[in-house]
Amino acid sequence: MASKKYLLLAGAMSLLAASTGFAQVQPNYDALDSSKVPASRAAQQNNFVNHQYDYPAKPRSMWELGFHGGYHFIRGDMDARPGFGGGLSLRKALGHTFSVRAEYTGSFDKGLDFQKRPIAGGVNGPWAATNAANGYIVPNYKTATHQVSLDMIASLSNILFYKSQPKVNWYVFGGYSLLLVDVDVDALDASGNPYSYAGIDFNGKRKDIKDALKNLYDGDYEQNAPSQGNRAQIGRKDNNQMWRHAIDFGTGIAFKVSKRFNIGVEEKLTMPFDDYLDGYNSGAYDASKDFFSYTSVRLNFNLGNPNKRVEPLWWINPLDYAYNELSSPRHMKLPTPVLPDADGDGVTDQFDREPNTPAGAPVDVHGVSKDTDGDGVPDFKDKQLITPTYCQPVDADGVGKCPDPECCKNMTKVSCSGIVLPSVSFKGSSTKISSDNEAILSSVANTLRTAPECNVLVTGHAGAKGKKGGVDLSSRRVDAVIDYLADKQGIDRGRFIKQNTPGESSTVDLAPAN
Repeated sequence: MASKKYLLLAGAMSLLAASTGFAQVQPNYDALDSSKVPASRAAQQNNFVNHQYDYPAKPRSMWELGFHGGYHFIRGDMDARPGFGGGLSLRKALGHTFSVRAEYTGSFDKGLDFQKRPIAGGVNGPWAATNAANGYIVPNYKTATHQVSLDMIASLSNILFYKSQPKVNWYVFGGYSLLLVDVDVDALDASGNPYSYAGIDFNGKRKDIKDALKNLYDGDYEQNAPSQGNRAQIGRKDNNQMWRHAIDFGTGIAFKVSKRFNIGVEEKLTMPFDDYLDGYNSGAYDASKDFFSYTSVRLNFNLGNPNKRVEPLWWINPLDYAYNELSSPRHMKLPTPVLPDADGDGVTDQFDREPNTPAGAPVDVHGVSKDTDGDGVPDFKDKQLITPTYCQPVDADGVGKCPDPECCKNMTKVSCSGIVLPSVSFKGSSTKISSDNEAILSSVANTLRTAPECNVLVTGHAGAKGKKGGVDLSSRRVDAVIDYLADKQGIDRGRFIKQNTPGESSTVDLAPAN
């Protein structure tokens, strides 16, 4: 019978493991979610969120209500017949590994031997009064049990290093049980006489012997079984039921169906250290004690508000949060990257093709000094930022020498006395060369190129009274005109003579100096 039970258990577990429905459920728990943390641990959670403590607070978790039922039997002095057990349980997580479970189990067990056995000496009760078969009996029993257990459970499969959340939970457990046991035997026939086994061939097959015994017994189980043993009894109820302390232990496996429901299979052994659970003590023939075996299918439901509680912690992989932070940081404080940039040009040394650029020099994306006009002189040295290609090559300052246009090579050079140069006007307090002034100065430059012997007197006006502020503004306007003619038009700076005089402060006059 036991071998069939284990085959059935293995088949049920294989069927559950092969189901594709269990692979679709993913628990949802965010360690940063303070709404699921109780008030007693709120301070720790706040410290964690504010980077003052390394560990988040343990969240509230749901309770698990379970209903169970299955095959129950007594491993004792005789063969057990199929029995049944069932009940309910309530389980609460203490952490991700350990949980505690309170459970009630009610069970009915029967047993029937297939051989004659001697009446154990000194035992009072229905077997002692039997003198059938020359002092031999064929034991049988019917046992009803109420069992209350308190167990510590350790989950062994929820801390995963190479997967996300567990879909299967394997666990072991052990604890204490208090039992109320009622053991009855069928020792007398309907007339109140001991059974006679004269018509039964005890040398035949076991099945034939048991079939004959079933036909012989009336199944009334009218007698209280003896309860003595080498362990003192704790108490009796109505001179029939026995109180017994016991230890229990076992293992189980549960399969997640949804966030609210899972199905489990469990094997539980309960050991009261009593040899009269089956109503018979073999004495010297067998010194072992009787114990209960219970193989159950369990339907478990998670209780609690999902907005305030997470799933039972044995269904949550505690490493999931840490791995998620490594993959996609949300809470981790990441330092600002510090990349070396020796010359401070904004391009890191790893990508800088010119690692010694002078401070303040404009560079391109490769860290190389810009050369806007391509004349070979970088912008930070170039005094003529845009030199036309026909004016190149340039000198060390980036200033080119523009050749005379073809149309002007054979022209007679203009004498200085015949040159007339215009004035440049500025608005307000501006010192910038406007687009209109650029056109005027471009014309001046062309004129000066036709008279390379002539120098130019650039005169600024500081106003009628020559105020100090006016002198400064006038000087800057003179410099702006000279800079444009030299840097933009390529006229030699040595040809310009500066002066400031009283007069209209908004103009700068140009005139030949020779």
